[in-house]
Amino acid sequence: MNDFNRNRLIDWALKIYIVLSFGFIFAPIAASFVFSLNVDRFPSLPLGGFSTVWYETVWNDPLVWQGLRNTLVVGVVASVVSTAIGFGAAYTDFRYRFFGKPVYVALALLPPTIPVVILGLAMLAFLSNVNLSGATYSVVIAHVVMCAPFAMAICRLRLSQMDPSLEAAAWNLGASEWMAMRHVIVPFCRPALFAAVFITMAVSFDEFAVAWFVSGLNETLPVKVLGFLQGQVSPRINVIGTFVFIVSMTLVVVAQVLLMKRGAAPAAAVKDTGVVTQ
Repeated sequence: MNDFNRNRLIDWALKIYIVLSFGFIFAPIAASFVFSLNVDRFPSLPLGGFSTVWYETVWNDPLVWQGLRNTLVVGVVASVVSTAIGFGAAYTDFRYRFFGKPVYVALALLPPTIPVVILGLAMLAFLSNVNLSGATYSVVIAHVVMCAPFAMAICRLRLSQMDPSLEAAAWNLGASEWMAMRHVIVPFCRPALFAAVFITMAVSFDEFAVAWFVSGLNETLPVKVLGFLQGQVSPRINVIGTFVFIVSMTLVVVAQVLLMKRGAAPAAAVKDTGVVTQ
């Protein structure tokens, strides 16, 4: 076998491997979507018939709407706050050099590495001691702790592509630190900031373990699904699972598209921050 045929064989083998891998990952999700349209109560093959009755049941369920409302409120607030905190942490790492900086970065990125059960118990103990447990803002606080490291990682990646001397050039042109931040740093990081908002919103939208510990009666939609599972098998789970998957994938795809975009040229923005002092 010559090199050309060998390379073609390897290329086809890799393509088949990728297709099989994605099929293995998405097969349960596809099955959930198919069974959500099954008229039978229990998932079985062959299907009993095509029906949207379970979608109508979910649509008319006030508990689902309450959970969705809580999820949206928590997701939007947590994503905005965690993105702001993550950007500040990433900019501190980008701009300043200080003693213990590796420890600072490690601690800032630590929460996602902690098992969610341990993190949920820790958040429950802390919020209970300060009388903040059992409310919607309790979930927001817990999700900000979880999501801020993701925002920081995205912003750090974007800032690593920027020439640090551009900010100093803006200062030399007469801009203050806040003007340089507004006209140079933020425009350059804008794609990463929007991507961080969508990524953290997706993380918050999917998370249920920590929310289950701290939400009390203000349950998010994933926690509602857990409640359905603890009761009896219900096709509503397939419907809600399909909806959550579509929303999460949409957020991730939008974030990826934003990350692929290049921000406004910071060198051009530097010229607008001030005038050269005489």
